[in-house]
Amino acid sequence: MRTALFVIAGALAISSLPVAAQEPCKVELLVLGAGQDAGAPQIGNAGDEGPRLLPSSIALIDREEGKRYLFDASPAITEQLALFDSVEPPAPGSEGRLGLDGVFLTHAHMGHYLGLAWLGFEAADPKDIPVYAMPRMAEFLRTNGPWSQLVEFGNIELVSLPASDGLQAVAISPELVVVHLPVPHRDEFSETVGLGIITPEMKALYLPDLDSWAELQEMGGGSLQEFVDYYDYLFIDATFWDDNELGRDMSAIPHPRVKATMDSLQDLSADQRAKVHFIHYNHSNPIRDPQSAESAEVAKRGFNIARRGMRLCLDSPDS
Repeated sequence: MRTALFVIAGALAISSLPVAAQEPCKVELLVLGAGQDAGAPQIGNAGDEGPRLLPSSIALIDREEGKRYLFDASPAITEQLALFDSVEPPAPGSEGRLGLDGVFLTHAHMGHYLGLAWLGFEAADPKDIPVYAMPRMAEFLRTNGPWSQLVEFGNIELVSLPASDGLQAVAISPELVVVHLPVPHRDEFSETVGLGIITPEMKALYLPDLDSWAELQEMGGGSLQEFVDYYDYLFIDATFWDDNELGRDMSAIPHPRVKATMDSLQDLSADQRAKVHFIHYNHSNPIRDPQSAESAEVAKRGFNIARRGMRLCLDSPDS
C-alpha cells in the first residue's frame, strides 16, 4: 500500500506558496455529520435527550476550481447541505445541481446513500450530478428503484470507480485526487471503500465503516499505523466505545472499538495521535456527548472526535 500511496503523492508534488493566514483555505474539509447511520435520537428512542447526531458525511470545498463535493449522501442531506451552503455558497449558475460537482459514496448502507432519494423528481430534481461509486454500488443504483429513476430522469450521472484489490485514484482537478481503497465490511449490496483526499500539500482519509483493521491488513490494504503515517487527517470508524457498550455480547458485531484503536496507537508521538478524528459513532457511544468522561479521555490521550461543523484546511501543514 505504501508504495502506491507515495507514487500518487509524488505525482502531485507541485510547489505552491502558503496561503496567508487571513485568506480562506484553498481546499477545505467540513464535517456535516459524525453519527452512525440512524443518527440520534434513533427511531424508537424519541425521548433520548442526549446530543443530536446526524449521520456521517463530509464536504470538500475546492476554492481554486470553484467546486464542491459531498462524501456520502445521508438521510439528513437537507440539513447537511444547508450547513454546506452556509459555509461555502454554491457558485452562481450551479443551482440546478445544488452546487454539487460530485457525490462520492462509500457503500450501500442506509446512512451513506439514502440521501440520494432527495435528488429525485419529487424533491430537488437537479440535473446530472456526478455520483462516484464502485461497480457493484453503481449497478445497484442503476437497476433498483427508486435509484434507477434518478438515472433515468437524469438527476444523477453514475461514474463507476475502477475496481481493484488495492488503491485506485480519480483526479477531480489538476491538483486534487480522490483515492478509494476497498475495506472489509458487510457488503450485501455493494463494495465498501475508504476515500482519501489528496492535495499537493496535505492528505485526508474518510473511512467511516470498517469491520476490523486486522482484516484490512490481511487483505493487503495496509495497517492502521501505515495510514496514520501517510495521512494528515484521518476520519475513522468509531461506532462503538468498547465491548460493554450495548449491555450484551458484542463479539458478533464488527467495527473497531474506540478504546482499542487508541490503545494500538498510544505509543505514537503526540503529532501522530492528533491526526486521528473518530467519526460514525453510535447513539449509544458515550463520545457522542462532548462533556462525557469518555470524550475527555479521548482528548487526554491526544486523539480527536469529529463533530458537526468542524473545518480543516488541506492547504499546508501550517494552515
